[in-house]
Amino acid sequence: MVDFLGQYYLYIKALHVISIIAWMAGLLYLPRIYVYHADVKVGSPESELFKTMERRLLRYIMNPAMIAAWVFGGLMFWVNPDLFSQGWMHLKLTCIILMTGVHHAYSAWRKKFDKDENIKSSKFYRYANEIPTVLMIVIVVMAVAKPF
Repeated sequence: MVDFLGQYYLYIKALHVISIIAWMAGLLYLPRIYVYHADVKVGSPESELFKTMERRLLRYIMNPAMIAAWVFGGLMFWVNPDLFSQGWMHLKLTCIILMTGVHHAYSAWRKKFDKDENIKSSKFYRYANEIPTVLMIVIVVMAVAKPF
């Protein structure tokens, strides 16, 4: 099986990158929706529209993209387990785990909005929007430059 996957390693890598792009798009967009959602009246037509947008973004784009990124990344490790021995990969994996935690936090916040129980300000969500960007920068530098 490893030999079979090895023949398609670059395709697996491409699918991994495509998954990450879709996941990052959602991670950068969802908190922007929260910024605007936090400023509208509970129960308003705008609030209900934001709830639909948030739910669909998570359910149809972010969750599948995150799962695909983990699956294709895992397949890359299966084909090339030596990646685990490289120091840069340890930092990259740590940031990916943190990114997954951010994803789950965003999902929990969506549930609060859905129940009309949000107590956080739009300013909070503006700051939360920067977390995936910082993690993405570290991940990309580790994956491309492999500094250690």
